[in-house]
Amino acid sequence: MKPPPSPPSGHLWRIAQAGGLGVTLLLILGLFRAPGTALRLLWDVAIPLLPAVFLINPKLWRNVCPLGTLNMIASSRRRPGKLPDRWLPAAGITGIFLLLLMVPARRFLFNENGPVLAVTILAVALLALLLGAMFSRKAGFCNSVCPVLPVERLYGQSPLLNLGNAHCSACGQCVSRGCLDVAPAKSIPQILGTSRLSHNWLQTGFGAFAASFPGFVLGYYLTTNGPLDTAGSVYFTIALYTLASYVLTQIVVRTLNLGAELAVRLLGALAIGLYYWFASAVVTEHLGLHDGATVTIRTLAFALIALWLWRGSGSPADTRRILLHSR
Repeated sequence: MKPPPSPPSGHLWRIAQAGGLGVTLLLILGLFRAPGTALRLLWDVAIPLLPAVFLINPKLWRNVCPLGTLNMIASSRRRPGKLPDRWLPAAGITGIFLLLLMVPARRFLFNENGPVLAVTILAVALLALLLGAMFSRKAGFCNSVCPVLPVERLYGQSPLLNLGNAHCSACGQCVSRGCLDVAPAKSIPQILGTSRLSHNWLQTGFGAFAASFPGFVLGYYLTTNGPLDTAGSVYFTIALYTLASYVLTQIVVRTLNLGAELAVRLLGALAIGLYYWFASAVVTEHLGLHDGATVTIRTLAFALIALWLWRGSGSPADTRRILLHSR
């Protein structure tokens, strides 16, 4: 892997990282002391902005993510070993599993129970510290089992803004392939391997995630908040739409003979489009905004998605290559 560019304003990133840790601490305190306000700020303000940030460049988040900062702090205190190559597939599957487990839990747990969410954040922070101490740099958490990594990877393939890596001034090869910070455009091809040259990419962990993600998002928004005893129905509904998305993607990809690069990009656009279609209405309602805010949010989001798709198409030669490979 080639060394990533050194951040031009490293001290500013350090300030932002410290700020991220401070905001996280305030959030945890707020979830205990004033859960209603803290939950509203988190779910109705901060989280809806995150997918848009991923479209611009996931490094905007990865460079300041408090869990990533903790992971790197722990890793810098000693000389931990690299993550073995044979563990990479299992680590990726673990991160996807955690995402599929934790997001539906918002409906019956995290959306309305501040203290439980605070304890969960603390537990994940402890995990990031522990894995950071065990493995080199980002290998233990950020580049392996982080539940947000699959989403970052999905949208990091063609970022709208080029950014340096604020954590690693030189590549230490903590993972042998798929690092989103070193070579974003190569991350997905390296993870899929030779399977991307056929329809076998749909049988890989990340390929299955990409194919299922639009249905996962749709399924979540077709459920509602409820008590803990609704957990079974929430998981069942979301799993049903997730499976349907995977099956439908299999049919479309094989029927149209779509290549992995084009299919993954379209799946990412569909998933984030569904997210903002529903989230815009939820945010407008919860924050008491004017009805026109829903249309405004959707318009801005869809414009950003279209720009991301256009950016990913590259030059006319790249576009022809993708289309020819998809036939």
